[in-house]
Amino acid sequence: MQLQEYLHLPDMPIRMECYDISHVQGTDKVASMVVFVNGSPHKAHYRKFKMKFALGNDDFAGLQEALTRRLDELKSAQDESFAARPDLLVIDGGKGQLSSVVEILRGKGFDDISVIGLAKREEEVFLPGSSQSVILPRNSYALKVLQRIRDEAHRFAITFHRDLRQ
Repeated sequence: MQLQEYLHLPDMPIRMECYDISHVQGTDKVASMVVFVNGSPHKAHYRKFKMKFALGNDDFAGLQEALTRRLDELKSAQDESFAARPDLLVIDGGKGQLSSVVEILRGKGFDDISVIGLAKREEEVFLPGSSQSVILPRNSYALKVLQRIRDEAHRFAITFHRDLRQ
């Protein structure tokens, strides 16, 4: 409820998906998707993406590829875990990463899904169409759950990347 209030979301974010990119100087690039339902990890719905087209150091293209693949699966709804529509997408990154994802959401006709960017340095939350970031209260549950999902996406991406390199 705090997330909905602080970020002025149209719906309470029951199902949240968070995306992160991992690579070493553009090699073996992967993306992760972690899912939290009611603020807790839902590991059966986690997904890994090995980049097929977004090569090199371009994290924006990596996010776009992962989201494109995710949204295409959402449309076809063959996999139960992919059939569940997210209430909120959390992108690990700032304005640039967020705008690249918003572009994909709009292009695929999913502009009604709420999306935010969470930048690590100051824990700033970026909203589409806003030049100003939102700083959530440091002790709020809203910030803690965003940090948990972002950190879990980061952990999951790094683990997959390391496994791939080995």
